[in-house]
Amino acid sequence: MIRITDLKLPLGHPPDALRAAIAARLGLEQGAVFDFTIARRANDARRKSAILMVYSVDVAIEGEPAILRPIILDRGKMVRERTKDTWGLWRRRELNPESNVQFGEGGAGTFSDGKLWSQVKDPRFLSRKVLTEFVAAGAPPEILTEAHPHIGTFRLVSMVEHMRASIEALGGEYRWQHRIDDLVIETDGDGVRRLAGLVLQGGEVMEAGHVVLAIGHSARDTFEMLQDRGVYLEPKPFSIGVRIEHPQSWIDRARFGACAKHPDLGAAAYTLSHHCSNGRTVYSFCMCPGGRVVAAASEPGRVVTNGMSQYSRAEFNANSGLVVGIDPERDYPGDPLAGVSFQRKWESLAFEAGGGDYSAPGQRVGDFLAGRASDALGDVAPSYKPGVRLTDLASCLPPFAVDAIREALPVFGRQIAGYDHPDAMLTGVETRTSSPVRITRGADFQSLNTRALFPAGEGAGYAGGILSAAIDGIKVAEAVAKSIIRGAAA
Repeated sequence: MIRITDLKLPLGHPPDALRAAIAARLGLEQGAVFDFTIARRANDARRKSAILMVYSVDVAIEGEPAILRPIILDRGKMVRERTKDTWGLWRRRELNPESNVQFGEGGAGTFSDGKLWSQVKDPRFLSRKVLTEFVAAGAPPEILTEAHPHIGTFRLVSMVEHMRASIEALGGEYRWQHRIDDLVIETDGDGVRRLAGLVLQGGEVMEAGHVVLAIGHSARDTFEMLQDRGVYLEPKPFSIGVRIEHPQSWIDRARFGACAKHPDLGAAAYTLSHHCSNGRTVYSFCMCPGGRVVAAASEPGRVVTNGMSQYSRAEFNANSGLVVGIDPERDYPGDPLAGVSFQRKWESLAFEAGGGDYSAPGQRVGDFLAGRASDALGDVAPSYKPGVRLTDLASCLPPFAVDAIREALPVFGRQIAGYDHPDAMLTGVETRTSSPVRITRGADFQSLNTRALFPAGEGAGYAGGILSAAIDGIKVAEAVAKSIIRGAAA
């Protein structure tokens, strides 16, 4: 198999142009017979007047060594032999039938854009194992080739249902409304703690040989229970800020120029970052083209925002988190749950600023930059439900975050025309960018001080999105399997 990268074709090219480009890159004669699959498709919009589609492809053809040898010497990494994916070739082995594994789900986030790209360099991702499993669960096949794949909120929900049905068909059992209220921990003669079971809501005790704890990053009651039971926790950096909304047409035009709305491009997205003079970094987070800002509070008397899109990305506005990085030592020193207390403080102030009825506080960008409360909407209507109450967002954000976002907005406006438009809409607050807590684990993926407890995913502090959480879930599953095999062999 031959992997070719960086094949560039004009926007709207005919279907046979890609085959011709492959033949030209390999120096093949006209009419040469070969098969190919698209491994990755992206766009290069740096020149809006000449947007290009960029492909990586895998080619199968007779006589590959003879074709590859002179090309590799001439073209470096753009043409190379593609090695076979070997991840996941496990040797089958009978496991101890008495082993009992309790688990949550990793990589199954909801009310998001269903984004499936990641900076993780892991064979489970590079081999497309996770994406292949998602397609088997009902995700659209194009996620296997798009540079920035997404599936949308509703499709994500149906995928989770399909995965659940598959697990149940294999003998798995789901328990609804069964919160874990306590842990059964045993300590041996050497002082080593080991998890032996779970105490469920209502008092039922479930014995368990291995427990995968895949809770969400807002499972605050579970964090508190783990701390009370002495499970090792540590505070973790996260971010705080607001959601910013623009009409999707503004972003499309700014990114694609006259090519905006071309069917090969879809809704435009963006990624922004700025290092501020006060030492903070402001960046876009969870950018949702053609979506909406949604309520994400998990406790009464607090307001939290998030963003989501459907697969079509054809609703309402472009929205993104506009957040400021924070860290425990600088911003919320204290015990492992100090970050949770920090979140609650600003979420409670947002509830008050929104009028106390779960409306979210909102402000036009122009007023935010001028330091005055908004009293009327402009050209951008906020999408948040149940509604937005216009106010001054400085009342529910840390002063350093206000200063940093005010500095960053004009910078971003120079990168994306109209980004700092006075009528662009800010809605607060965004506090749940990632878990404020890490359930610390060792190299064997077990809790640092409680054997048989395997923290996993975003809530445990080891992932930052659907794809990275899914990858982490696979790593933990591998670790559990190894632990069971070792126990069976002992």
